[in-house]
Amino acid sequence: MAEENHQHVEQHHDNENKDHEGHEGHEGHGGHEGHGNHGGHHDHHAHMVEDFKKRFWVSIVASIPIAILAPMLQNLFGFEVSFPGSDIILFALATFVFFYGGKPFLTGLKSEVVDQHTPGMMTLISLAITTSYVYSSLTTFSIEGSDFYFELATLIIVMLLGHWIEMRSQMGASKALEELINLMPNDAHKLDENGDTKEVSVEELQPGDKILVKSGEKVPLDGKILEGKSAIDESMLTGESVPVEKSENEEVIGGSINGEGVLTVEVSKVGEETYLSQVVDMVRNAQATKSRAQGFADKAAKWLFYVALGAGILTMIYWINVSDFEFALERTVTVLIIACPHALGLAMPLVSSVSTSIAAQKGLLIRNRTQFETVRNIDKIVFDKTGTLTEGSFGVDSIIPENGTSEEDLLQLAYSVESQSDHPIAKGIVSKGEEEKIQRLGVTDYKNLTGKGLTAKIDSDTISILSPGAMTDEGIDFDEDRFKELSKQGKTVVFVLKNEKLQGMIALSDIIRESSYQVIRELSEKGIDTVMITGDNQRVADGVGEELGLTEVIAEVLPDQKSEHIKRLQEDGSQYVAMVGDGINDAPALAAADIGIAIGAGTDVAIETADVILVDSDPRDVLNALNLSKATHKKNIQNLWWAAGYNIIAIPLAAGILYNQGIVVTPAIGAAIMSLSTVIVAVNARMLSMDDETEDSEERQPATERK
Repeated sequence: MAEENHQHVEQHHDNENKDHEGHEGHEGHGGHEGHGNHGGHHDHHAHMVEDFKKRFWVSIVASIPIAILAPMLQNLFGFEVSFPGSDIILFALATFVFFYGGKPFLTGLKSEVVDQHTPGMMTLISLAITTSYVYSSLTTFSIEGSDFYFELATLIIVMLLGHWIEMRSQMGASKALEELINLMPNDAHKLDENGDTKEVSVEELQPGDKILVKSGEKVPLDGKILEGKSAIDESMLTGESVPVEKSENEEVIGGSINGEGVLTVEVSKVGEETYLSQVVDMVRNAQATKSRAQGFADKAAKWLFYVALGAGILTMIYWINVSDFEFALERTVTVLIIACPHALGLAMPLVSSVSTSIAAQKGLLIRNRTQFETVRNIDKIVFDKTGTLTEGSFGVDSIIPENGTSEEDLLQLAYSVESQSDHPIAKGIVSKGEEEKIQRLGVTDYKNLTGKGLTAKIDSDTISILSPGAMTDEGIDFDEDRFKELSKQGKTVVFVLKNEKLQGMIALSDIIRESSYQVIRELSEKGIDTVMITGDNQRVADGVGEELGLTEVIAEVLPDQKSEHIKRLQEDGSQYVAMVGDGINDAPALAAADIGIAIGAGTDVAIETADVILVDSDPRDVLNALNLSKATHKKNIQNLWWAAGYNIIAIPLAAGILYNQGIVVTPAIGAAIMSLSTVIVAVNARMLSMDDETEDSEERQPATERK
């Protein structure tokens, strides 16, 4: 069943329950605050699942006496149960099942016809159950004819079961906006005229107020630095992979994380004017305008609705001219009921449930079934760089010793001193030292040189690790040609000095995931364009793009520009554009893309905005999503034919096209065919496999060819 149906039933319940260059500063950075609570949404979704479960079982209990009292079953199995008032009891039970069990579908009918102006599954179901209930009621009280109470009850039960199965296999709607809002701190240190601090709520701050931002804290609001210098971690907001060194008169973004410096900031923006609030608006607008295309089941149901309505009208027009009204009405009702096969209620949900299970085994979590169905049509995939194609952390790329120093000695000096820092570049050097099993030397007198680097003593020697800017300021000579060559490749370079004498340089870069080489190569082989979009500088981005062989590289963009680029790619003739990302900065683009795919290790905001989640944070799982989407679509088509294909014959027969030859579809015959069809689609759904769509989905060979 399509995601739209999921939205319909949610409405029913709502009604019911009124990368930066240089190594400047080596600043540390504080930990991220905890993410928002998911409980409320998941409790609501769990309530919906339980409600459908309850309606299903209650309807089954009420339908047992309906089956016993139904003339159709009595004639079929050769027994008779009749007593004074039995027809009234049958009517009362059917009325209960119609209004209680059928309520979600009747509510969905209003949503489809009144709100969305297009019929779908809910409309088709409602047409069948309403027609059978009204006609059966008439046969009880005023006209001659066979009732359809049993068909009414079984149709509602099967459709409730289908929705229950589907909802259990899906996570539900996004709460990305709540997650974004939770990123902002609630309190701030406001400075008065005397320089004293007072804890105030962020809502109390006004433009022009001065606030103190301590080491490791989140910046409460957008503003300008009046005093202090620090490295600000904006990676989760802008995608910049290295903390940005900022000092007086430079802007800071609310929600970014301060390093080791202490800053005095003048608030410049509050409320809806802040950067993060604008991101919230972008996500909200993108979600509101994102394609609301109907899912496969709804498309099938829409055409079946038109076929049923057309066939019903033609049947009524024909028979009312050649026979009496009651016979014409019975033939019309039979057509309308048969046109909504029981199996259709299970055909898509069962495939959905099986594909969701397979997806979990393949490292995928499907959040939006409708969008997942379109993954098979993707012709362009946009990847975020930091944390998606790359690890989002620095690794040592080159060790270049000078003045007689060996590579091992140079790394040992850097490793020993950097072990005292928690800067991302320091972590990269420490990781390299540990990987090479380098012995760490004892360090004393460690100092952080704000805006320059750091220094410490090893025995009696002073070891300094400086940024390129600090080397220039200090007038220390170095191989500028080699440095420029490394910088053009997007490398970050630090210099190691011993007693103010240059020992060499170490180049670092964001580590490209091993799996990225394979996924880009295979997507290209499938004819799918690969684009990388990042907030990092152009040189870094171009280096990664050339290494991976990407179709296009878009760098130095902010979140609003990311979503704009997605829209541009959509307008440039691409059939379906997917976005793969992991950070807050990706949320607007994930929402704007036709299919949003989030890395599982990413932020809650990205995950909550996405349609599909790569649980194992492996970009290669994009290939699994493509293959599974194709296999699911193929199985859906098969089940649709099994569920509704017999209508090609059954509807004309139900309309009485061969009546004069003594051949007519009775409700009993229709029920038997529907039951057989239901069994077939259930068995066929269980046979869903990705084997037909992938040649080596089980094998994941490490990429050895990198260029």
